[in-house]
Amino acid sequence: METSRADASGRVRVGTSGYSFKDWVGSFYPAGLKPADQLAFYAQRFDCVEVNVTYYRVPDAKLLDGMLQRTPDGFDFILKLHGDMTHKRSRDPVLYRDFTAALAPLVDAGRLQGLLAQFPYGFKNTQENRAFLAELRQTLEPHALFTEFRHESWVAEPVFGWLRNLQLGWVCVDEPPLPGLVPPIVRATTDRGYVRFHGRNSKTWFDAGPETGDRYDYLYSEAELREWVTRIRQLVQETRTTYVFFNNCHAGQAPANAQALKELLASFC
Repeated sequence: METSRADASGRVRVGTSGYSFKDWVGSFYPAGLKPADQLAFYAQRFDCVEVNVTYYRVPDAKLLDGMLQRTPDGFDFILKLHGDMTHKRSRDPVLYRDFTAALAPLVDAGRLQGLLAQFPYGFKNTQENRAFLAELRQTLEPHALFTEFRHESWVAEPVFGWLRNLQLGWVCVDEPPLPGLVPPIVRATTDRGYVRFHGRNSKTWFDAGPETGDRYDYLYSEAELREWVTRIRQLVQETRTTYVFFNNCHAGQAPANAQALKELLASFC
């Protein structure tokens, strides 16, 4: 059934990966705005955020409750899994216990919409890694779990069916068109769509460290964003909600592109 423009716009949520960056002051945040007030300012412009501080340190309930209190009802959170879970493939029960216990404020408020497992390029489609993913899915029940792969070996029809069976969400990505990386394959393997924009810096993608500014220092043009309008419309028609996040976090480019995409979607969805 064709999704109406009104229905589509209400089922797409656009935001950024992280919200607290010093170089967003002046380009997105007003000069003089206190860091403690940044999330409230952000939440006036976007209706969701991908929390990435949880990749670097295990959160505590107080931290997440503070985020909750600074945002309005209806504002959604998705949290990135700790790096030890995805990049070291840790099975430490204490790590998972502490991480999931901290989610209580968001869960109780009905505002946690899922967890993001972003795996590195070296995490390839092997039997061992599929077994780890299945275990991860079980460990993190009942939370929605979205999986972002960087290696193209995961782009295969049997994988999509396997993800559906496990109720693991496929994360669609926009990243440089380099051999070995995942192309912009648009699929939904659960009732929620997910898209992440990383920029298209081909020259620095493999030379730079994973968290350096060069890799994600990219501003999408309107034409490049328009390429995704039809793809996102497809996801909207196949899902209950579709989340779109911009990870090109350098110098306020992520919120600029997120706002531009919101306007395009309002016009064409």
